[in-house]
Amino acid sequence: MVPLIGIEEEYLIVDPRTRHVAPRAAEVLAAATDVLDVVHEITRFQVEARTPPSADLSELGSQLRTARKEVAGAARSCGLAVVASGIPVLGAVVPSPLTDDDRYLQGRALYRALQDELSICALHVHVDVPDPEHAVYVGNHLRPWLPTLIALAANSPFFVGRDTGYASWRVISWGRWPVSGAPPYFGSFGDYELALQALAESGVLLDAKTVYWDARPSPRLPTVEIRVADVPLDVADSLTLIGLIRALVVTALTAVRRGDRGLPIPAEVLRAAYWRAARDGLRGDSLDVRHGTLVPAAVMAGRLLEHVRPALAEAGDLTFIQEGLDRLLRKGSGAMRQRRAYERGNDLAEVVDDLIEATVA
Repeated sequence: MVPLIGIEEEYLIVDPRTRHVAPRAAEVLAAATDVLDVVHEITRFQVEARTPPSADLSELGSQLRTARKEVAGAARSCGLAVVASGIPVLGAVVPSPLTDDDRYLQGRALYRALQDELSICALHVHVDVPDPEHAVYVGNHLRPWLPTLIALAANSPFFVGRDTGYASWRVISWGRWPVSGAPPYFGSFGDYELALQALAESGVLLDAKTVYWDARPSPRLPTVEIRVADVPLDVADSLTLIGLIRALVVTALTAVRRGDRGLPIPAEVLRAAYWRAARDGLRGDSLDVRHGTLVPAAVMAGRLLEHVRPALAEAGDLTFIQEGLDRLLRKGSGAMRQRRAYERGNDLAEVVDDLIEATVA
């Protein structure tokens, strides 16, 4: 049976005249209709759209396009616009203006200056799994492929007027948090529970939702949540990543049922692969952590496709994802397209204009 998927996409609110991010999410939410689940996020620069669970990628694509158009229309009615970018291109964002919510204010007291750059936007993919134990072992299997997903999804090269030199500055910025990045390898579910107890005892967790690993058992749903990707520039890129992620989970579940709990890649090697993927994206080489060798990022994308090919075929998604991946490699990631927009006019305002158009294309 093909697992259900639920999607969360985060978007930034911008002023279309200045192209700066605008702390006016509450106005956009008030203008949105009840057609979709659109909610506030941690800062007043952001809104989040959520889809109902579905097993059909075409249906999810339709829901995401509707969500983006709905949010864009609500923003337009307020004299604003919305962009799908992993991090703000222009604007004064440090410290980020937090949404008025007791939990976020408690987080300010706990995490302090870490919250200054929280205006970051990701794609979160929830995939149904039998229980949290399966979710933990799925995370073990996903760990070697998370850097490849970073490279494919990279969409945050510019940050508040500066070229960071990275394809995904969101990954680098987010990696400073104490419980973030790739999940640790867990040899047993008991090890996972002991780790969470120790983290809670240390005071590093506000609650279960602040276990921010890029693959984790959802604290509120019967899913594994994969949150490694920048929000993609357009829906076609989102669907390609969503299909690959579900196929990775299905492939992992098959292995877990055979008693395989995954390859224990050393954390320091995986951290290096994260850095390389976030810096170079699809333009450079990627570290294949299974073998400790550098290969072109496009080659790693091909290896990922081969790894999940049986799961894609079983779901009827193989041709769709193969074509989507070919398109992504041909046109480039969001980061590459942002840079091309900048090179056209040597102006970051043009990048934001391009983002506004591409978000609802």
